[in-house]
Order: sequence, then C-alpha cells, then structure tokens
Amino acid sequence: MSGIVGAGTGGTLGSRSGSGTKSLRVLLVEDSPTVLAHIREVLQSQSDIEIVGEACDGRQAVALCGQLRPDVVSMDMMLPGMDGQAATEAIMAHCPTPILIVSSSTNRGELLRTYEALAAGAVEVLEKPNGRQPAGEWEQRYLRLLRLVARIRVITHVRARHLVPPAAPSAALQPRAVLALGASTGGPGALMQVLQSLPHPAPLPVLIVMHINAIFSRGFAEWLDGQTPHRVRYARNGEALQSVRGDIILAPPDVHLAVQQGRLILSHAPPRFSCRPSVDVLFESIAREFGAGAVAALLTGMGRDGAAGLLAIRRAGGSTIAQDEETSMVYGMPREAAQLGAAERILPLNEIGPAMKSLSGVPWGAGPS
Repeated sequence: MSGIVGAGTGGTLGSRSGSGTKSLRVLLVEDSPTVLAHIREVLQSQSDIEIVGEACDGRQAVALCGQLRPDVVSMDMMLPGMDGQAATEAIMAHCPTPILIVSSSTNRGELLRTYEALAAGAVEVLEKPNGRQPAGEWEQRYLRLLRLVARIRVITHVRARHLVPPAAPSAALQPRAVLALGASTGGPGALMQVLQSLPHPAPLPVLIVMHINAIFSRGFAEWLDGQTPHRVRYARNGEALQSVRGDIILAPPDVHLAVQQGRLILSHAPPRFSCRPSVDVLFESIAREFGAGAVAALLTGMGRDGAAGLLAIRRAGGSTIAQDEETSMVYGMPREAAQLGAAERILPLNEIGPAMKSLSGVPWGAGPS
C-alpha cells in the first residue's frame, strides 16, 4: 500500500501550457494546514496538474467531488465530522472517482480506517510526509502514485454489496488439501468479500499473498480478522500446514511465503516482478507440494504476478480461478492468467468464494477435520 500497486509506473497526463492536452484535475482533501500547504505546493509545481478544489472535512469533500467531478481525489483519513473513510464510501457510492489516501501509518485507528477506505473502493494509500525522507523522495512518490491512481477505472462501490452471496451448488469432488488466494490493487475489499462468503471454520488451510507495503502492514491481519468470521493472522516460519487448518494465513509484508514438505517457509529471496511477497512463489510451491490437491484464485491487481503460478497449479491438476474484468478494480493479474490459459474458471468476485468452497470437496462449518 504505498505499494499495493506493484509494477506500475507513473507518467505525464498532459499540460496546461497551450498544448491542448487535458490536465490532471485534483481534489485535495486535508485538514492539517501544514500538510495541505505542502501538498498544494507539490501539485502547483507540476504544469500538467490542476487543483480544482480543496476540502478540510469529509462532507465538503463529498459535495465538491459531486460538483467538480475531479479526475482523482487526494484524501486525508482523519477529518472533522465525516472522516476520510466515510467520505470515501460516499464518493464511491454516488460519484465514483479514483482516490489516493494520504494517511498516517503510526496511528492504529487511522490504519483501520485506511483499510476500510480501501475496501470501500479507494485505489492506493501513501504515508504522510514526516520530514525524515530524503529531500524530494516523498514528493516524487506522491506524484507518481497520484498519476497512476487517476488512470484506474473505478465503479460504483456500495459497502452493502459485501453481503455473503448465495452458495454455489456443491459438487462431488475429491477432498483437497489447501486453498490459496493472491491479490494486489483492490485486494482488501476483494479478499474481505471472498472470506466473508466462506463459512467458519475453514476445514482446509487458506493461504494468502496480498501485495502490501510494510509501512501499512501493521494491523491489516487484525482488520481482516474483524471483517470476516475467520481468524486471520500472519504466517510463522516453519509451522506445520496441518496445524493452521481453520485459520486464514497471510504472507507477512516484504517476505515470500511458500510451502515445503508440509511446512510454511518464509524467505527474503529476491522479489518476483518487483513483488515480495510474490503470489507466484506461493502458487508454484503449492503446485509442487499438492498438485491436484490445490484450489487457487487470482484476484484484482496490477502487473502479472501470480499468473505463472496459477498456470503451474492448473498443469499439476489443481482447480484455478481468476476474477473477471467487470468486478476487478484493476484487471491486470487476472487478465495475465486468462491470457496464459491458467484460469480454469473466470468468475465475478461474488462467485469466487462459493466456487472455492464447492471445489474444496470437504464439508464446511463443522470444525477442522
């Protein structure tokens, strides 16, 4: 999260200097006068960016977004009255606009609101400038992410749609050994919906790689745990896979997660496609370890991480799913999987959890076997 977007790079959208190209129209939402002045100065230094409005509280942000229709919103989380989480939910429900959250990574309450805002449809998050970064570093990252976020196609996103969808019809299948999920941009909301649709407790280990920057990792497992009926936690190196049945296991930030000889293995091996943890690393290890005993799904995300690993699972006889374009915030990773022929099924988000439950071949909700 500054880094949920994995492999994308920013670029110039246009200039106001007479070229006739369209400038990037930004709504700036920030209640700290100091931070507001700094971000305003950064944006005004760019010839291709126009600040179309400023808001210091959430209600004003929602009103201005509907009135001005900016290309992108730079959103603070801690706002008076309606906070950034509620403002994000209102914007995504009534005037969907790409949102970059600029948030503190040190305040637990703000972290939890940030995850909620991402689940509600915000695209990315960047920590606030703290004065400790090298000169110009934060400003370059902010501009790169703002331009990148503005390119993301967003859709109306109402949190009530995260209700558990109807169960898919069951099928007589051989019992599987493991379920696996990979996600990146848009992943918090997508993972939440999939896990909400899986009954508790899970009779199989459920392993997840989510691209998330270490700066914003603190509290993410706790937040996801609170949004679903499951116990969600980060993996511990060397623990036996059989001992984690009933839990949802996340790869820790900046650490690869794999399975080897029945145990979870964490490593700091080089990134894959600029990603660590890498979905490919997890999926390829599952293909080697379990073959036809695996069910895996690749969710919304930018880049190509996970596609080759999903193909390895399918070739080994496992069941594979990719999220469809219509429900993906970013149709990058799932598209790569579809183009490789890695996805046995391409499904909308609300059908992925029920499909994984059905494909597991084991009863759910009766406790670990």
